[in-house]
Amino acid sequence: MSTPDADLPAPTFLPLGFPWPTQDPFLFCVHHDDRYPAGNGRYGPAASLAGRQIGSDFSYRDGWSLYHGEQVPGFPAHPHRGFETVTLVRTGRIDHADSAGAAARYGDGDVQWLTAGRGIQHSEMFPLLRTDAPNPLDLFQIWLNLPARSKFAAPHFTMFWADTMPRRVETDAEGRRAELLCVAGALPDLAAPPSPPPDSWASQAQADVAIWTLKLDAGARLTLPAARGGAATKRRLYFFLGDGLRVADQPVPGHCAIDLAAERPAEIVNTGTTPADLLMLQGRPIGEPVAQYGPFVMNTQAEIRQAFADYQRTGFGGWSWGDAAPVHGPDAARFARHPDGRVERPE
Repeated sequence: MSTPDADLPAPTFLPLGFPWPTQDPFLFCVHHDDRYPAGNGRYGPAASLAGRQIGSDFSYRDGWSLYHGEQVPGFPAHPHRGFETVTLVRTGRIDHADSAGAAARYGDGDVQWLTAGRGIQHSEMFPLLRTDAPNPLDLFQIWLNLPARSKFAAPHFTMFWADTMPRRVETDAEGRRAELLCVAGALPDLAAPPSPPPDSWASQAQADVAIWTLKLDAGARLTLPAARGGAATKRRLYFFLGDGLRVADQPVPGHCAIDLAAERPAEIVNTGTTPADLLMLQGRPIGEPVAQYGPFVMNTQAEIRQAFADYQRTGFGGWSWGDAAPVHGPDAARFARHPDGRVERPE
């Protein structure tokens, strides 16, 4: 077993909260784990909505929320400027629509990476497609900042289908599995993941951005390699599922965020009796001022005021969908339709 270097800090632990705490270059991270019931045939829950604050329901009552949806759970049309959203759906389906004309239905391991840049509107709805069984939904949404030079880049929509992202699976002599899914960031002896959008901070090699998910059977272990960027890279793990963990020889005090020295490898051991799930966000900080107001993230308050004025004037391309919360029909098949009309589907 490795011993932490005496001149490097031990891991530090932070409470998870809602949303989870992030550090530059990340702005926001939330884990939605909703146990939706069977659908009502209109993509909403076949359950009473009494007692919920319709339009802003984050109650998690009965194990699920409607969020800003009124009949269908999710987030109807809303604007963004100055950053990117990375949405990883572990279970369930999301219906995307945006003001550039793109649409998608994705899930079960897919990732959508959307550069808002100079401005876009999009909706993210969670249609309950099954009427004969529950509709669980499990996803992360991550906000990744853009440097000042890219905040007015053209919006860019891309899909990473589940089978295009590399995985490393290690099985020990007792058959215990440890799996790492690579959404972004290089790993030794593993194929590269799909390329981030061209204006993303993650597309810059020196940014050392990595987004990984990890799953360890009880008793399994896995070693994270040192970051390519060394001490200039910030690395944070989120331990959100499981009943025991040790990281870099330190016991982890329950579910929490864990800051690690990225310049050295770190061994992760599931010391519990159930599988452990983690998310890792890593990157070199952009190191620029951040001015944020809701869905706009710029460098100055003047730029925030300009974002509001631009949105009121242009609608960031307007909204051509007939509904603020569009759903893409009863067929559960995954697809993406790009602004140029090109349609892609996972193999």
